[in-house]
Amino acid sequence: CLPANQERFANGKLATVRFHPSAQVVMTAGRDRSMAFFQVKNFVLYYNPRIQSIHLESFPIYKACFSVDGEEVIATGTHHKMFFVYDMMSGSITPIEKVRGVEERFLRNFEVSPDGSFILLTGTSGYLHLLSMKTKELISTMKVNGRCAASAFTPDSSKIYSYSKEGEVFIWDVRSRKCLHNFEDEGSLEGKCIAVSKNNQYVACGSASGVVNLYTTDVCLKENHPKPVKAIMNLVTSATCVTFNPTTEILAVASRETDEAVKLV
Repeated sequence: CLPANQERFANGKLATVRFHPSAQVVMTAGRDRSMAFFQVKNFVLYYNPRIQSIHLESFPIYKACFSVDGEEVIATGTHHKMFFVYDMMSGSITPIEKVRGVEERFLRNFEVSPDGSFILLTGTSGYLHLLSMKTKELISTMKVNGRCAASAFTPDSSKIYSYSKEGEVFIWDVRSRKCLHNFEDEGSLEGKCIAVSKNNQYVACGSASGVVNLYTTDVCLKENHPKPVKAIMNLVTSATCVTFNPTTEILAVASRETDEAVKLV
């Protein structure tokens, strides 16, 4: 296959590559302050034509993500407390300058719930801000002990798993915003990334040592020191990304700290 963004390579590091949930479109976004959209062709000989590119002035992009219906793109910056919402239908870009009740120096990491109802913003000092996807207004704030490294919704959007930099995982009930349970990730000195499988069977926790621990969700909800069903030790640098494929047969683990550090388990 030809490079997805052959028609317009980025001028800086790419932070995000995402496929549209329903259309044959791929988005790239990154440090060159731009988002670009390309139509994905099925044939090897064809270029993937660029549909559109958007420049955000003085806004190096940290993360960009499609909404579940694919009608919006949310983009956060590397050192900004605001974020942008791009409307795929109208082509309009709306800056969300301030969310009332959210006092943060900058907002970087976020997750969109699988049912499309919520955005979860990761703040500093362990704060998690749950926003309405529709209105972009604050619903509630939760707090983990220590600092939050990553979070993941369960497939039914009823729970949130939050992984602290101190190696502890907190499980939240989305409706009541109460902490249901917390457990320690075995051997973790610093938490980095977390993922929940699409069938809600497994939770994967990636740490700074490069170890990715795989747990079953039923054990995570009961025990404070659960034993992983598998410890994946193929990475030698920090595990910065873990994700399951849609059928829960493959787990991808990766590290951005060295070239070609991607393993499929």
